[in-house]
Amino acid sequence: MKHKPSSKWKFYVIEDGQLKRTRPFCPRCGPGVFMADHGDRYYCGRCGYTVKKESKEQ
Repeated sequence: MKHKPSSKWKFYVIEDGQLKRTRPFCPRCGPGVFMADHGDRYYCGRCGYTVKKESKEQ
């Protein structure tokens, strides 16, 4: 049976030799629980916490 890599690695990217997260952790649930990106907001599927993104209107 072949080992399947963890899907959490898609939430990280290497920039300038540093490992950076592409999505924030949930402030209620703590480290390890990523928030979903819904375009205009971030949402935690575990506890329901929602944060609106800053709009870039000119």
